Order: sequence, then C-alpha cells, then structure tokens
Amino acid sequence: MVSNSHDYTIGDWTSEIRQAQAAHIDAFALNIAYAENDQQSIANVFQVASELGFRLFFSFDYAGNGPWPQGDVINLINQYKGSPAHYYFGGGPFVSTFEGPESASDWVTIKALTGCFFVPDWSSRGAKAAMELAGGIADGLFSWAAWPWGNRDMDTYVDASYLQFLNGKPYMMPVSPWFYTNLPGFNKNWLWRGDDMWFDRWQQVQYWQPEWVEIITWNDYGESHYIGPIFEKALDPLWVRGKPPFDFVRGMPHDGWRKFLPYSIDMYKNGAASFSEETVVFWYRPSPAAACNSGGTSGNTAEQLQVEFTPVDVMQDKVFFTAQLASPATVTVSIGGVSQAVEWSDTPAGSAGLYHGSAPFNGRLGEVVITISRGGSVVSRGTGRAISTSCPGGFTNWNAWVGQGSSSTVSATSVSSAGWECIAGTAIGNFAGLCGFSCQYGYCPQGACLCTKMGPPKPKPSPLNVQGYPAAGLDENYSGLCAFNCNYGYCPTSACATSPQPLTTPTVSPFTPPACTSGTGSGNFGGLCSYACNFGFCPRAVCTCTGQGALNVPPPITKNTKGRAAAGVADHGLCAFACPRGYCPEGACQESTLIPPGAAGPPVTIDPAVWNTPTPTVSCIPPCVVVLPPWTLPTQTTISFPPFTTTLTASWVANSPAVITTVTVSCSARTTNIIPVYNLNITASAIAQATYTISPSIICARPVTVSPPPGIDSPPVTITITSRP
Repeated sequence: MVSNSHDYTIGDWTSEIRQAQAAHIDAFALNIAYAENDQQSIANVFQVASELGFRLFFSFDYAGNGPWPQGDVINLINQYKGSPAHYYFGGGPFVSTFEGPESASDWVTIKALTGCFFVPDWSSRGAKAAMELAGGIADGLFSWAAWPWGNRDMDTYVDASYLQFLNGKPYMMPVSPWFYTNLPGFNKNWLWRGDDMWFDRWQQVQYWQPEWVEIITWNDYGESHYIGPIFEKALDPLWVRGKPPFDFVRGMPHDGWRKFLPYSIDMYKNGAASFSEETVVFWYRPSPAAACNSGGTSGNTAEQLQVEFTPVDVMQDKVFFTAQLASPATVTVSIGGVSQAVEWSDTPAGSAGLYHGSAPFNGRLGEVVITISRGGSVVSRGTGRAISTSCPGGFTNWNAWVGQGSSSTVSATSVSSAGWECIAGTAIGNFAGLCGFSCQYGYCPQGACLCTKMGPPKPKPSPLNVQGYPAAGLDENYSGLCAFNCNYGYCPTSACATSPQPLTTPTVSPFTPPACTSGTGSGNFGGLCSYACNFGFCPRAVCTCTGQGALNVPPPITKNTKGRAAAGVADHGLCAFACPRGYCPEGACQESTLIPPGAAGPPVTIDPAVWNTPTPTVSCIPPCVVVLPPWTLPTQTTISFPPFTTTLTASWVANSPAVITTVTVSCSARTTNIIPVYNLNITASAIAQATYTISPSIICARPVTVSPPPGIDSPPVTITITSRP
C-alpha cells in the first residue's frame, strides 16, 4: 500500500516502482482519501507503471476525509481501468478500500457502472458482518488486522474468521513489519508489538496461501510500518498536519526489510525460491524501553476497544535478526563491545533458507555488531546504530532502526516447498498443548492452531484406535484436535476425554482477546470511566480497567451530537465515545449538534485584510462555513482555461447497458482582477486546528449531450461539465 504521494513526479515514481520490483512486489495499492487525490501524481504513476510493466489499483480511503461520493469513485475507476497498468482480477479492474462500510450500498451502482472486482477492507465490522453488507456486494475481503494484541506475538485467529465467513471467496491477507504512531494532530498515539513479526508473518503466509498478500505499507511513515525509502517530500506535509512531539522517522531507515522479500514472495507465489548471496538483516529500537519519557504512548488502543498496556509491557528490549543462508551458521551479537553467542529461534526445514533469532539488550548500551560465521570465516557482518539512553526530545522512539550486513556470494541455492506440510505449531490457552502435538504431524487446523514451521512431513505414530472427545464443559472447538491427538497417543484430561461428554456452547470465540468490562477514574473522569470501560473503551491515561472478559457491545449511537472534553479538562476520547450514546456529564464534557450530511453550518465572514498576512489564521466554532474574501490582483489579468477531457457514464433504465462517452471541453479566456476563492466548510468532525490550501473558484461550465444506446426509447441527456478550478 502506497500513501503520502502528493506531488510525486515521474522520476519519483520511477525510483519507487523500480525498488518495489527489485523486491518482487507486483503492484501498488494507491491509498487515496477524498479531496486529496492528486490527479497529476495519479497520472504520473500510471504512466510510469505502464512503461515498467508494473500494476496498480485504487484503495479508496473512506476514513481520512470521510466518505467518497459515489460519482467520483466511478469516474476515477473508469478513467484508469483501461490503462495497461491497472490490475485486473475476475475479468474486472481490481478495487479495494480502507474502511467505508457505511457506504457499502454505493458499490451496487459502482460495480454496475465500472465492472470492478471489489475487495474492500471493512475490518471495523468484522468478517461476518462485512460479508453481509449490501447483500454481499464484496467479491472478497481485505483484513487490516496485521498486528498482534498486547504482549502476544502475531497469530492467525482473525485470518481464520475471514476464511470461515468468506465461504470460498478470495482473501487478501495483511502483512506488516511494525506499528508505532504519535500524531496528536490525528489523535493517534499507540503501538502494537513488532519484534519478530516481519519474520513470523511471512511464515504464516506460506501456510495460509491466501489469494493476495498486501504489505502495510510502502511509505506510511506516520505509523512506522514503511518498507520503502524515507522520502522527504512525503514526510514534511505529514508532520505539519500530524504535529508529532518529535521526529520519529528521520534517521530510522527500514530498507533492510525489503532484502529478503524476493525469497519470501517467491516461496509464497511459486513454492520455490533461489538466491546467490548470504547476508543478515537486523532491527531494534535505539533505546531501552524504560530509558526515556514514553510520550503517553499506549500498547494497544482504546480506540479499537482494546485493553491498553504500558509500552514497556509490550515491546521487548532485543536485537532481532534474520539471515539468508545456504547452510547452517552461527550468529554472535555484540552490544557495546560485549559479545554473546545466540541460538537461532527458527531455522528452515532444510539447510538453506531463512534463519531467525533475537538477542536481549541485557542492560547494555553502545554500538551493535552482528556477525554470521561458518567454519571460522565471516559470512556476513553488520554494524548498527548505538543503543543509548539519549532520546530525541527526551521521548522514547518506539520506531525500529533496520540495518543489513555485508553479503557473501554463494552458488545459486534453490529451495522448494513441494510436498511440505506444517511440522510445528502452537496456540493460546488450553489449545497450546493440543496444537503443539498435532501440528508436528501436519494436522494444524487453521481455526484453532498457529502453524509456525513448514517442511517435509513427519511420520505419524502408529494409531491407537482411540476416539477422542472434548472434555466435560468444553466445546466443539476441541473436537477435531481431540479426535486426532487421542488416536496418536496424546490425550490430556484437561482438554480431551475418550467418551462423549456434556459440552457448552460458547457465546464468543475462545481465541478472541479479552476486553475491559469495568473501570474507575478520579475527579471528572469518575463517571466517564465507569461508563466507557464497561464497554471496552478504557484509556489507561485516565482510567483504570478493573475487570476483563468478553466485550460488552457498546450501545448504539442515538444522538446527533459530538462530544468533547470541557474547557480545561484533558481530552482522551471519553466524551466523544459517551456523549453520542446518551451519557454526557456536565463539567467533564460539552457537546455540539452535528450537521446533517451535505448541510452547512453558520457563515463566518473574513475581512479582506486577511490576505495581507504572511500566514493567515482564521477561527470559528465548528460546524461553520468560513467565507473568504476574493483575492484582488493589482492589474487586469487574462486567465486561460486549457482544454480538459473527462469521461461521462450514463444509464437510462435499470439493467440497460451504460453509455460511456469521452468528451473534451474548451472554454473561453476570462479577463479580471478579482479572483473568487472557495469557502471552507468546517464540519463538526474537524480537528481543533488544521492547515487548508485555498482554491480559486474561477471555473467554466459547458453542456454536453449524450444519446441513449440503440433500442432504448428515451430522449438524450444533457450534462453540464464543470472544469477544475
């Protein structure tokens, strides 16, 4: 996924795409928020991708600036679906989203008028509800659940729910290396565990073999999961809007994470891979977790109804490393000149492939050196950034620094997964032992177990002809595992029995992490914490979670209001959560009425003197419309409109073929010294402070007539085409 690409030039896109192709990436998902779709940058990337044999598709972002208008989506798809660079699947242009389930019904028309193959990310609804939206309009689903919960390592239980409810439709599986964000301008400040995830997740991909894998992301620097190069022109605008307390990206390269993508991607796509160099990639945070100010960052986020941790309880003080080797080798990690030999935690099924491990800081500071050796000779050595208690602005940087070692050339080494099965696995809770036993023999059910290693199948023991059943009081989730394990000699009484037992029917999946079910707070937060924590929203900065269990589903939003903290009260989202649901205590919260969609708030007229200020600032209490004065030029000026081309789509009766017409509109020049500008419609959902680009409103409009297709007895339709400003 690519975002933050405003003003990318032909040269910029050429560089980015060539680096992606070198990593064996097939396509970019162009993540575009409404009203931020830079038409020139889009045109540039399609031109470059066409020339380089690369593929692209749109991922319409419905969260960044709100829902996309249906017509704009149709026009953008139809404008580019004919490009040789556009990715096609199932006979149609492939299209995705970031969120937007509230607009699901729009896609009935969008699909009809574009012929697209639609695979949205509607993760906020969960797989079952997402598949039911708009009568099952989605052709497949993309999950955004690419990161683990709390202090757990990455698992595949959310993936399993998608497999269940997709019912044979294709799945796009998310893979990401990291997550940390601290952008107060976007009300974001949390992390999820990264640690071993970049290695672990690709092993899970090998076992799951989804239809597609989407990497989150190529260049979303604000969430620290970028694998592309740090690109200054994309970073600066993000920082202006996000207002981070310190720069957590510059000086923190992630390019090394692309080093072994060719191997991992080829194994996933082809079941075989080859390489001709041995090297190591390593990553870690540049300071111990407890060394500096945490920045108010939480592990997990109440925004997603998760129990929040301190970052120290989630992120491990370790150096993580993955080596691509033709045969076994030893690894040594030195921190501050003190070396320790480290055992690999993961090794490939054969002698060649990816080896993975980690080494704890153990309180040491200083330069990091990692050495891979074999038979007394150095295979690869890398020197990394020093670990220090000196932090930028006094804040712990929870982002990762990624480096790579020197490379040694070897004869072409090939690896094939033909005939491989799962040969190691685990699970959570009472399922851990069952999965640990059964997965080594290739039986690793995706709904209950997590396969951790693939390889040649291990011979099963002689069957005992013992029928296993779930133990009394358990549920059907144990049935398959007990039936397999008891027959091969592992039948723990805590989980299995050898005769049918009375079972229970769980109301929630045993693999779902717990949510907060009660909480407390002090002062103005007492009532709010008691209310919100009961429904899983329990920010640890002001609330204490006192009980955990299955999520109590929050009450529906019943009021057309927005809640925010009262003046002088810290805002941690509690009022925004509680007020629209009917609980909005005075003294702690204040609320305002939301404007209905499409409606405008009261006008606030701005004095023309605003244009004499170098960096003008205007204010209003949202919702409101800022009425900006026209810009006066010193002399009469002639403004020319270049001809512009657009695509029109018209349909006369239901189920009739749509008529798609490409038209070019020319407008006459206009001479004036008054330049009107567009007003700013500030909605109730706007952030407290924002930077806006002022757009001139000098436009031209021309009527265009479109005739119906043969056989349709209807009059022509006249459509007024309006130019861009």
